[in-house]
Amino acid sequence: MSGSEKSIDVRTFGCRLNAFESEVVRGHAAAAGMTNTIVFNTCAVTTEAERQARQAIRRARRENPEAQIVVTGCAAQIDPDRFQAMAEVDRVVGNEEKMQADTWLPENATDPVCGGMDGYGSFAGGFGVGSNPFAVPTQHRRTPTPPPPAPSGSL
Repeated sequence: MSGSEKSIDVRTFGCRLNAFESEVVRGHAAAAGMTNTIVFNTCAVTTEAERQARQAIRRARRENPEAQIVVTGCAAQIDPDRFQAMAEVDRVVGNEEKMQADTWLPENATDPVCGGMDGYGSFAGGFGVGSNPFAVPTQHRRTPTPPPPAPSGSL
């Protein structure tokens, strides 16, 4: 961490939404009094993004052995066990939980895996009908129109 060891360093991988959420996380963590913490807000769009996040986590631990390392974001949501298994990681936080101020309070920072970390569970609300705001409920999907019959006879 450059500058003060008391700072909160949020490192963002991925989309604009992650950039926005990283600023919210930074505010919550600062308000909760967290210090000497590096938060990785990960992306799962490509395996390369996940690889880069894991590499950055390892590098951060080497450069900041005393810092608390917290991993959140889509890659951590989809595969929390993989990040929790990393010796460099102190805590994994779910996507829904990272946006809640209480998650960053010291009394809630003892659980190494926080929140609904069941794959896409809290990320997309599960796979049930109506749980994902972007999913079309099954009963409302249109049945594809079958192709017209092939012409009979020769051309």
